[in-house]
Amino acid sequence: MDWLQVVVLAVVQGLTEFLPISSSAHLILVPVLTDWDDQGLAFDVALHLGSLSAVIVYFRHELWRMTASTLATLGGRGVNRDAALALWVVVATLPVCVVGFLLQDVVEGYMRSTLVIAAGLIVFGLALGYADLKKRGARSEYDMGLKDALVIGVAQVLALIPGTSRSGITITAALMVGMSREGASRFSFLLSIPVIILAGGLEAFKLASAQVAVDLTAMFWATLLSGVSAYLCIHYFLAVIKKLGMQPFVIYRVLFGLWLLWFFYF
Repeated sequence: MDWLQVVVLAVVQGLTEFLPISSSAHLILVPVLTDWDDQGLAFDVALHLGSLSAVIVYFRHELWRMTASTLATLGGRGVNRDAALALWVVVATLPVCVVGFLLQDVVEGYMRSTLVIAAGLIVFGLALGYADLKKRGARSEYDMGLKDALVIGVAQVLALIPGTSRSGITITAALMVGMSREGASRFSFLLSIPVIILAGGLEAFKLASAQVAVDLTAMFWATLLSGVSAYLCIHYFLAVIKKLGMQPFVIYRVLFGLWLLWFFYF
């Protein structure tokens, strides 16, 4: 694997993991537009590790409070807003864990076509635009309830469809239940932590079982570059949506989806 491939894949993964534009839609173009071989399972693990590190570092203060409050709750000290938020993250993660486990072969074998990805970009992009314009409220991630967590968790299952975007569909669902742009986005990013841990852990298990040779240098730089780009992405995304909202991403998704249809089918 050459350095250009490492840099491009790491930066693309870091930027698209948390933007509501679908990382799978962008990564599918790399082997099409280049003559690069598949990067391999070890490289995928490194990319996930970078994204995970970025979101943990960015939300380190919130995660510390959530962890301390949860332990205090388990010790009988009652439930405060940080412990409640931790609970909602767990609740919203359960549906995608169950469905993803049951339908893993279906998703990997039958739903990774360009047509599905393009349709996902367009349809769920328009849904994001509608939620942002018509349903957006003012509640933060600390104003959630059980119903909100379940709605967002069920919506996250749709992210198993390539092109949907995990961050895009969870932000859409959060906006639909009346959360603010910032609150919806922050909860979506927190929700990515257990999902990335589970997905990366599964890939790491497969990697260990395969006993293949690993390029540690490429993995190190992939982790670092994807982590730095993901951290910057989270920071600037939260700043941009305060002024511009979700519509620029909606427009981008629709145009990108149409371009994919034209490129592959016309």
